Amino acid sequence: MNVYLVVKTLHILSSVLLVGTGFGTAFYLYFANRTRSVPVIAAVARLVVRADWWFTTPAVLFQPASGLWLAHAAGWPWRSPWIVATLALYGLAGACWLPVVWLQLQLAHLARTAHASHATTLPARYWQYAKWWEWLGYPAFVAMLLVYFLMVFKPS
Repeated sequence: MNVYLVVKTLHILSSVLLVGTGFGTAFYLYFANRTRSVPVIAAVARLVVRADWWFTTPAVLFQPASGLWLAHAAGWPWRSPWIVATLALYGLAGACWLPVVWLQLQLAHLARTAHASHATTLPARYWQYAKWWEWLGYPAFVAMLLVYFLMVFKPS
């Protein structure tokens, strides 16, 4: 069995899991928020947090480790422009993702609390956090799309 190909396969699968879970959970919470339904938002926000812990976090940790190992094993210098750009974009995505994780926890808590108290609306703070959550997602998603481009084309 070729270790390089196994790690490469796991690297690709984890990148799909990372971006796919991020996009999928963002899609569902974005549209759940548009319903303004407290029970719907509470349920979706809870599952978004769960998906981030179960799927996104392990992939976030595995990606740079496996990517740098693959680059080294393939003989690419870590100072190659495409690797430096990939790491910078990954750092940008991570700088957006870390506050998003905190915001998701807050959103889930606020929605759960409102639902438990049978409120028919969410507090203003929920909507402010949801706005920040959404706006942090755009640069993170674009950065990850650019990372895909760099991984595939490896421009010099």
